Amino acid sequence: MQLFTLRDVDGSSCTLTYESENQWLRATWQGYIDTAEALRGAQQYLVQAAAYPCPYLLNDNLALKGPWFDSVQWLQHVWLPQARHLGLRYLAHVVQADTHHDILTFPAGLAAELELQCFESLPEAEEWLRSCQATTAALRCQ
Repeated sequence: MQLFTLRDVDGSSCTLTYESENQWLRATWQGYIDTAEALRGAQQYLVQAAAYPCPYLLNDNLALKGPWFDSVQWLQHVWLPQARHLGLRYLAHVVQADTHHDILTFPAGLAAELELQCFESLPEAEEWLRSCQATTAALRCQ
């Protein structure tokens, strides 16, 4: 189910969907995302996460172009704590295809509460989220 899409005049976009069959949220970023767009997309995630609380997020940057936006400090110190407060526990981050890396890390104290893994492919990220779900389900059954 599509929760929102933000499109820019240059064709770039951010789309958030809830995948009921997988029971996770997927943020898909495409094109050249400037800082203002990235902030709008990340803030819109927080709005939607309040309405659709979900511990699993697949953040897909494969189709992102250009440099990663320059608000990593904001993500680390504002967005991540808010997302954690809204229930996010597992974040599978797929890096953009043209760079094969991003520079996202956790502020001190969040690493124990929120697990982030970076991947170069969607299937790997999806498999990791499924393993997190299986582990969480097994713990609930004990």
